[in-house]
Amino acid sequence: MNEPLQVDVRGVVKRFGDRQVLDGVDLTILPGQTMALIGPSGGGKSTLLRCINGLTHFDAGEIQVGPYRLAGGRQSPPRDTVHRIRRLFGMIFQDFQLFPHLTAVGNVMEAPVHVLGVSAAEARQRAMQLLTRVGLGDRADAYPRELSGGQKQRVAIARALAMEPRGLLCDEITSALDPELKHEVLGVLEDLKQDGLALIVVTHELGFARRTADRIVVLDGGKVIEEGPPEQVLDRPRSERLRRFFRQVLA
Repeated sequence: MNEPLQVDVRGVVKRFGDRQVLDGVDLTILPGQTMALIGPSGGGKSTLLRCINGLTHFDAGEIQVGPYRLAGGRQSPPRDTVHRIRRLFGMIFQDFQLFPHLTAVGNVMEAPVHVLGVSAAEARQRAMQLLTRVGLGDRADAYPRELSGGQKQRVAIARALAMEPRGLLCDEITSALDPELKHEVLGVLEDLKQDGLALIVVTHELGFARRTADRIVVLDGGKVIEEGPPEQVLDRPRSERLRRFFRQVLA
């Protein structure tokens, strides 16, 4: 499937008990676009990523990922639809989620072998290429316990790329890292942007958002309160709520 990958989010509502986490979110992510999702903690950013990836079922609205549609409501989406969306969009989490009993190359090989049916030899060759690309070719045989946080996150990126997705959903993937390690991981994402992957990145790294994002979307209280190009959102915020958020982040 090589057609351009567009994501349309329309009127998405998600509640956890009495708490409304997403309140009628409308977004369009264009093919090859890098979107940075920013805003206060608890604003719904991570939940939105999980809804796009089919990890969280939502209560109302719809999400169209390429040719596949997820509809909100009581009935969960067909499992086949969710699997196809996850092939299009890989997801990377802040806690790495590597298999501790597998080496770096073993982690990257796992899904191509067991999900795609790729031979072990072919999967290993591709995994080595990806690990080299993220700067870890010399750490292929290391176990997660032997890697730094930044190295683990780069293995997680290589693992997502091994499924040849059309885009990546990145959920605060540098939040647990030291500043130097954050730079390593964000540098990999900046490089991937050149490949034309659609990137949706939940981040508090405003410098990264300024350099890399085509659009910044601000979620607060489950609503989109501002969106636009980085220079508009970061330099000329329209709402007092966003100006207050920036003062807190930059303090």
